This record gives sequence, C-alpha cells and structure tokens, in this order.
Amino acid sequence: MQIPKSSMALRGAARAGGACIERQRTTPFLLSSSPLFFRVRSLHSPSHPLLRFTSFPNPKTGFKYQIRAIQEVTADTVKSQKGKEDDEQNSPQNWKIKMLYDGDCPLCMREVDMLRERNKQYGTIKFVDISSDDYSPEENQGLDYKTVMGRIHAILSDGTVVTDVEAFRKLYEQVGLGWVYAITKYEPIATIADSIYGVWAKYRLQITGRPPLEEVLETRRKKKADICNDNNCKI
Repeated sequence: MQIPKSSMALRGAARAGGACIERQRTTPFLLSSSPLFFRVRSLHSPSHPLLRFTSFPNPKTGFKYQIRAIQEVTADTVKSQKGKEDDEQNSPQNWKIKMLYDGDCPLCMREVDMLRERNKQYGTIKFVDISSDDYSPEENQGLDYKTVMGRIHAILSDGTVVTDVEAFRKLYEQVGLGWVYAITKYEPIATIADSIYGVWAKYRLQITGRPPLEEVLETRRKKKADICNDNNCKI
C-alpha cells in the first residue's frame, strides 16, 4: 500500500521535532547558563507564564531584539534561598576565592547555584550576596554595592580583586571546571570574551525584567533608611 505524501511529511516533521527536543534536553546547562555562552532559548518554553519578552537594544545597530526574561519568582528562587542559608551556616574557613553575586538576579542565580553545588566537594569558594542587607564593603576590599552591581567581582584569598571573565575563570578553576574558560586566557579570545560579557553586564537588569540601576540603588537606600529609623541608628 502506498503511503500518502502528506502522511510521510507529517512523520518526518515529528521525527525532526523529536530530535530538536532531544538535543535541547541534552544541552549542557553549564554552557547554556554561563554569560560567555549565554543562550536565552535554553530557559523554558515561550509560553511559560513566568516569562515575558523584553526589548534588548543592540549597542552597535540601535535595533531592538526581543529577549526572553524572567518576570517573577520561580522555583529556582526557592532553591537559591536555601543555598544562601547553607552558605551562612557552612561558609568555608579556608576559602581561596570569594564570589560577590547579586542574589536578586534570577539568571545569575542559575550559575551561582551550579557553582555552589560543585563547591560542596571542594570548599574553595565563599559566596557573598551583595543584595543582602548585611553586605559590608569594608569586609570586601571596599567594594560598594553600586560598584559590584555593575559587573562580576571576585576576591582572591590574598585580597586581589578580579572582574569580568577573569573572575568566572578563577571561580570555575576552583571547582574543577577550569577547562570551560581556559581559552579566555589568550588573545584575541580574552578581549572578545570580555566584550561579550560587557554587553551582558550593561543590560543585565533590563534582560531580567528589573528596574534601572539608579532605581534599584534608591530603593535600597530607602530600605536601609527605614531599617535604621526602626533601630534608631545612623546611616
């Protein structure tokens, strides 16, 4: 019996769709979540109710691209919150590098959670949430909230501050994943990688559906003032 061409076409489309889904399932989280290999399509289905589209301007062309962004709290936030509590209770004493991260950034927390899980085996990274009310610049080489919100910062045990892709490379090296960023040690890859990260850092708040940095800073200032007023202290 001859199979209709339309039926054969449908079967072919189904097989192709299944292959695409399978490839997406097997895509390493490590590469899809890292800013250097940032791929928005690896997040979730566009129909997910917790996602929306945000305009992401291209600094070179001026055109706007639609980037999928996380609009509100997801299950990952619960996991991250538990991770923060674990950090406070089990912070390594002999850490080799301190990661200053933004706990209010949902995409950032995907990578932080991955590193935190790996760090259970190594105990070499100390995680510091800069969004915490207890964050202290004095304990972190004088790096204030505004500065560390601008781009990734990490502090080595000898006090050296590293930023941008170098910070990611140092962090990954401490949990046995140095190969991921190894190529960024060499030019011109190092410059290209930092440029790509610079774009991500510049539009990070917009991509994740958050207010501009000035508004975030003002909200934080007011929150600190309210806390201070309640405790009769000085800012």
